[in-house]
Amino acid sequence: MQAEDYEYLYALEESFWWFAGMRAITGALLDPFCPTGRDRAILDAGCGTGGNLAWLARYAGAGGSVTGIDLANDALKFCRARGHERLAQASVTALPFAAASFDLITSFDVLVQLTGAGADEQAIREMYRVLRPNGIAFVRVAAYNWLRSGHDEALGTERRYTLAALRALLARAGFRVRRATYANSLLLPIAVVHRLILKRAGLTTRGSDVKPLAPRLQWLNGLLETALRREARWLRPPQRTLPSGLSAICIAEKD
Repeated sequence: MQAEDYEYLYALEESFWWFAGMRAITGALLDPFCPTGRDRAILDAGCGTGGNLAWLARYAGAGGSVTGIDLANDALKFCRARGHERLAQASVTALPFAAASFDLITSFDVLVQLTGAGADEQAIREMYRVLRPNGIAFVRVAAYNWLRSGHDEALGTERRYTLAALRALLARAGFRVRRATYANSLLLPIAVVHRLILKRAGLTTRGSDVKPLAPRLQWLNGLLETALRREARWLRPPQRTLPSGLSAICIAEKD
């Protein structure tokens, strides 16, 4: 990612439709596994500019903590600007923490950016190592390699996953997958048209989709967020899954 991308993230993570809507989906899926009333040590593995760190505090309890780690110094500078202090600069493939240090680890679209063959496998093994027994890992990745576009090139996306591939990745590290689903399904057809047709035809701007909406399109922000929030409500019952979507999500437990 370029310095400009981190600036966009910092400016948009609080209110941009995709971030707000995906937090709603994360909460719907994670709440049953992390009920309130318990102190937890939480790690956001690949925290970016820190937009999720304060949100994750809901699962930490009164005596818990939320730690962020990222390899990019630019990202951590923005985390500090948000007031976060429990930060470390390191790769998720070599977490600088003792074994069994955390109760919950989150990974939001980080595995897709790791460079090198097997880097995602190593990152998952590290998450397993630093989780306590019965600890929970929440892993979200971009779905479908056929959906690669200029958006991925701009963000440095190395790989995309099917849900089955993500499940297998976690299982090989020793995790027991407790819930698995696609997400951001309602907007999948729009993304296909936007990224694979309009962008390639030069009919819309190239590069990352994570950027401010044009003033004339600001009305879209609320509409798109509403679509994701409706999806979050539909996913709240634990037996429900979605058969396709822009994201693949697994919640896994360390036995």
